[in-house]
Amino acid sequence: MRIAKPIAALIEAFEKLPGIGPKTAQRLTFYLLHVPQRELNLFAQSLSRIKKDTVLCGTCRNVSETDPCPICSEASRDVSTIMVVEQPLDILAFEKTGKYRGLYHVLHGSISPLENIGPDEIYIDDLLRRVSSKKSRVKELIIATNPTMEGEATAMYLNKKLKMKNLKLTISRLGMGIPTGADLEYADETTLSQAIAGRREI
Repeated sequence: MRIAKPIAALIEAFEKLPGIGPKTAQRLTFYLLHVPQRELNLFAQSLSRIKKDTVLCGTCRNVSETDPCPICSEASRDVSTIMVVEQPLDILAFEKTGKYRGLYHVLHGSISPLENIGPDEIYIDDLLRRVSSKKSRVKELIIATNPTMEGEATAMYLNKKLKMKNLKLTISRLGMGIPTGADLEYADETTLSQAIAGRREI
């Protein structure tokens, strides 16, 4: 059976998204056929604005509508602590706990030789410049990369680079409670709170 070109094109577009296989792409596409046109138009507008109306914060590299982002701009934040995370979604997870009041730095990935992602492809240099700056008041850096092979490799690389700079800085890693191989964005608030409280110096 030959599928109409607009349907085939949308199925192909969905398949390019992470975690979406051919069958899921087909289900989503045929579901959207039954959605009222007005809702489809709103959906399309939201998609077209996701890049146009957002920026990367020049300080922490979080995705925001403003630069600096609301977290970096918040006067009540503890500027002596920076938590390093892989993705903006990780910030949402930690913010839900209400247990962390410091600043963040988003790497937008992790070191992964198998995927040809090295230190230059993520925002590591920005972090090093940030903590090395004369204006920096950072006393502790919490490395909160995922407990995966890539996350651990990134944490080790960061630790090595930071120690080479001889900064008066405590470098810590999240405590136990996060299962090995898990993504932080899926961890519950209690687990993340315990991980923050149980962080250890590295």
